[in-house]
Amino acid sequence: MHRNKVLINEARFSKNFYTSDLIHRHYLEKNLKSDNLSVIAEELFKMGQVAAGVLNNLSMAADKNPPQLVKRDAWGEDTDDILFHPAYKEMIKLAVESKMFHLKWKDNGLSLTDEANTKSFGISYLFAMSESGLYCPLCMTDAAATLISKHCDDSDKKRLLEAIASLDVDSFKTGAMFLTEKAGGSDVGANLVTATHQEGRRYFLNGEKWFCSNVNAEIIFALARTDSGKKGTKGLSIFLIEPFKKDGSRNALNIIRLKDKLGVKSMASAECILNDTEGKLIGEEFNGFKIMTDMINTSRLYNAVAALSASRRALIEAFQFASQRKTFGKILLSHALVRDKFSELGVLHLKNYYLTWRTIAALDKAEAGVDSEKEILRLLTPMVKMTTADKGVYITRESMELMGGIGYIEDQVVPKLMRDIMVLPIWEGAGNIMLLDMLRASQKTKGLQMLFDEIQRIIDAQKQYKEVLEKELTRLKQQLEKIQSLPLQQLEVFAKYFFIDVIDLYQVSLLLMNRDEISKKWIDIALKLIMHKKMSSQNEHESTPSIEEINDLVAWGF
Repeated sequence: MHRNKVLINEARFSKNFYTSDLIHRHYLEKNLKSDNLSVIAEELFKMGQVAAGVLNNLSMAADKNPPQLVKRDAWGEDTDDILFHPAYKEMIKLAVESKMFHLKWKDNGLSLTDEANTKSFGISYLFAMSESGLYCPLCMTDAAATLISKHCDDSDKKRLLEAIASLDVDSFKTGAMFLTEKAGGSDVGANLVTATHQEGRRYFLNGEKWFCSNVNAEIIFALARTDSGKKGTKGLSIFLIEPFKKDGSRNALNIIRLKDKLGVKSMASAECILNDTEGKLIGEEFNGFKIMTDMINTSRLYNAVAALSASRRALIEAFQFASQRKTFGKILLSHALVRDKFSELGVLHLKNYYLTWRTIAALDKAEAGVDSEKEILRLLTPMVKMTTADKGVYITRESMELMGGIGYIEDQVVPKLMRDIMVLPIWEGAGNIMLLDMLRASQKTKGLQMLFDEIQRIIDAQKQYKEVLEKELTRLKQQLEKIQSLPLQQLEVFAKYFFIDVIDLYQVSLLLMNRDEISKKWIDIALKLIMHKKMSSQNEHESTPSIEEINDLVAWGF
């Protein structure tokens, strides 16, 4: 009987994203302290299994059934309730039970000095391979916890962090930040919402917030002006808004409409009008933007992990397809141009992976009190946010093309990944904002010099590629001296290309730093491809990697 099938064999799907992802598993097993690894080993296995199975199915269902706003009840009373598909609530339950927050924030965050972020992101990276929509509220919950732990009074800190660390989904509270307004967008200093003092630290907030993601959150931090005469970000204060007041009555939060987004459809983003909405002043008046940056920086790192996870999933979907699809008389992966594309995408993923986890490690060390890591983290945060988002979109788009028409059909997960990942270059500061942030960090901290010193140490520790990498590092140092004297507008443009080159060299250095007897299986192939391009003329190409080499580079076991 003639077999007319898309794939020559049954489609291969991983049953556990953690055990299948050789890169992620190796990194955690190598870099986490043994006692910390043992603490999360079971959770990693469980989440890997959940993400590959039930979470994936729930995510597809929630994407097809986005939340709905119910403005009024049957009696005409304003309710502003949001109805979610049951799949969304099930996903929250899985996130809570994964302990991604419990491990980090139990005991009021006392565990933050002990690789808390590596443990938490180790789990949530797997979660995000299936669900990007809810990952945004989870991101803001963790970011809110960071702000709470640093700036809230003891009573708020205790009750709110206990809720975030809860293993009971009914007690769990999510976070949000109401930042963006119509007039400002990325220019937060143009915000207009006002705050009028009532008594103590209690204020009434009035005005419109234009983009409120996770609008149904129980813990909301919003920026507002207590003095309209103080302009820019220096005039902003920050307030804690909760859905219900102390007397049990509903706090005023008029939801105008839910955003009809291209992607991340499972969670609710809205436009809101604050009308004498009660808020509690957090920290000192006029210090709001500085405090809010704690949330923003955490969110930028989540943005990087989300991009890394989604693009990894897309790459794997394309890889399993290409391994089982027959075209023009042979397996798709047998075609040289297909392998050439997989080699490019595999290298990009590795570069993004190790940069992301270097940044997470810097955050752990900074929270443990290592001052040098605080300095370099200031530069790495916008760096990793911009790079992973940009390259993640590219990896996902190219992975879709590798699957042909079937990769474009919504029965598959790749279209959802494509729609979801498109927001990541925009959220938490677009690429140009990140470049300006890197420029400021290089001018105000020692982060860039420390980055150069780290690259130098890595280069000095090996011989094979030392000459070409040392030459590139010297060129960048010389370029830095030249551009520092440029006028501001010219400096900003030159900085873009300068930092792109810095990031590339640092990523190559991180490949070298993470190379060992196990990881060399995928890192050596990546280095070979990267260095050939650096050392070759424009028209010179080496032979395309073999199927076996592509298998090693992708480093995924089914």
